[in-house]
Amino acid sequence: KSNIGHTQAAAGVAGVIKMVMALRHGVLPRTLHVEVPSSHVDWSSGAVEVLTQARAWPVVERARRAAVSAFGVSGTNAHVVLEQSPSLEVEPEPTQPDRTVPVVVSGASATALDAGLGRLAGLVESGGGLGVGEVGWSSVHRSVFEHRAVVVASGREELLEGLRAPVVSGVAGSVGRSVLVFPGQGTQWAGMGAELLESSPVFAARMGECAAALGRFVEWDLLGVVRSGEGLERVDVVQPVTWAVMVSLAEVWAACGVRPDAVVGHSQGEIAAAVVSGAVSLEDGARVVALRSQVIGRVLAGAGGMASVALPAGVVEERLSGWSDRLGVAAVNGPGITVVSGDADAVGEFVEACEQDGIRARRIPVDYASHSAQVEAVEAELAVLLAPVVAREPEIPFYSTVEPGQRVRTDAGYWYRNLR
Repeated sequence: KSNIGHTQAAAGVAGVIKMVMALRHGVLPRTLHVEVPSSHVDWSSGAVEVLTQARAWPVVERARRAAVSAFGVSGTNAHVVLEQSPSLEVEPEPTQPDRTVPVVVSGASATALDAGLGRLAGLVESGGGLGVGEVGWSSVHRSVFEHRAVVVASGREELLEGLRAPVVSGVAGSVGRSVLVFPGQGTQWAGMGAELLESSPVFAARMGECAAALGRFVEWDLLGVVRSGEGLERVDVVQPVTWAVMVSLAEVWAACGVRPDAVVGHSQGEIAAAVVSGAVSLEDGARVVALRSQVIGRVLAGAGGMASVALPAGVVEERLSGWSDRLGVAAVNGPGITVVSGDADAVGEFVEACEQDGIRARRIPVDYASHSAQVEAVEAELAVLLAPVVAREPEIPFYSTVEPGQRVRTDAGYWYRNLR
């Protein structure tokens, strides 16, 4: 109580923790805020006293022992006797090998920046067991001033060399704004994320959480697929895997001190963006990406196709006049890049016609037609499967590519419209 006051239900536990630490460090702790012991106790009749100063706990041949009492106002009486644990040879924890990390140093002036670089170089040179990863992690969690230097290093000597001869060009202006953009399917490759699983504890931990969330809905192992690349040709595997990688990469950026001012996603990338923003929980994000991709594979796969055309959307719509009942504009990826979607044979015909006219066009390696009228066949099923999804107020602004603005409800209906 003299340390932290009355903790009610935790009072006994607090006393046990204090005494365990006293046993471990060999210290008899003083009682704070006591100058004169209570006159209501005859301190001369026994070997008990209130310590007003900490003392070293005498070393004797037997283990140290201590008692902790807890007497509750309701009549609870507890008395615990603790004994010093035996001395054990503690093996040093294996240190993770240094990996290439950014080390950020900043100051309010050029002089302050130079001084900061010198102090950090001295600290690293003096040793102390600090790894480059630890120095980098600490540096990105400090306040950032206008005069900055960044050293990218994977080892102590490389870090020292950079700190002693930094490259500084200009002064940072007003604080900029950052946006995380999450792509759709087609940006992945076999082995993507495998190296990070081994080298980044942050990435590995978040991937583990994603694997647990997906485990309710899939029968395959997320981490196994990332390491082996097996199954990525299946839509019900590749979409959840890319979702998990994107969510975990955002966690890596967060660990480096990058908190986005907004997030935006393209197609299935919106599911990851919604999770990172807080618009849906990790568990609901897993539900959406797993169950929706399973429906795509079961109902839509084999009947459609998609193609990317190097033309503005308006021009593409004019060229689609001959296939208007079989094809449509699926997405506008940029001012001069448009995606069409629909009947598989019609996609092939359209790509061939574009190539004959000297227009760059390519089929996207999928066998279904996202963002087309074919998706309407799964609307009712998705409404049932995704009904448990709870839309939440995002902590980071979430900009929708389906509906204008930020104020969108990321419920079951939204995730159908995102696919349509």
